[in-house]
Amino acid sequence: MIEFFQNLDPLLRMFWFVALPTSLIFVFQTISTFMGVDSGDGIDADFDGDLTGAEAPFQIFSLRNLINFLLGFGWAGISFYDSISNKTLLIAVALLIGIVFLFAFFLIIKQLQKLAEDNSFKMSSTINKTAEVYLTIPEAKKGKGKILISINGSVHELDAMTEGPKIPSGATVKVTKIILEEILLVETI
Repeated sequence: MIEFFQNLDPLLRMFWFVALPTSLIFVFQTISTFMGVDSGDGIDADFDGDLTGAEAPFQIFSLRNLINFLLGFGWAGISFYDSISNKTLLIAVALLIGIVFLFAFFLIIKQLQKLAEDNSFKMSSTINKTAEVYLTIPEAKKGKGKILISINGSVHELDAMTEGPKIPSGATVKVTKIILEEILLVETI
């Protein structure tokens, strides 16, 4: 094997030295991804920060993207070495194919992200939704009753109050706002 590499042209040897290790790392990353090992990247963060507003689905400078680029670059150089005699053109084609690999990965990730669905329950998603009264709601905010409301395909039993007259069990109501962060204000429909 060492003899094989020693007899190669330096440019072709460089393409092989790029392609083989990156292929091994790519295989390892792929296996890790399917096993769920790469989800935290082995880093435990201990901080109180709100990252909910950050939207960075694709980082151009990451190890995974470097591997994707080098994978395309190395194997393109090996594949086109005998076909393209001009070494500068060969390197340019290999660079171009490396960039294509990078953006192909980007497009695949964007399509996969479209499949993601956030089914977490948020009280704010109840506003202007209809519900059924489960336990009678006393009049004029004199007490709490309970409603059954369906959000994202699951039914939730939540506390509710009304500003109007008493609302009996089985009545249909509309949620108008959230009071005290966990009690819904409702009105009859």
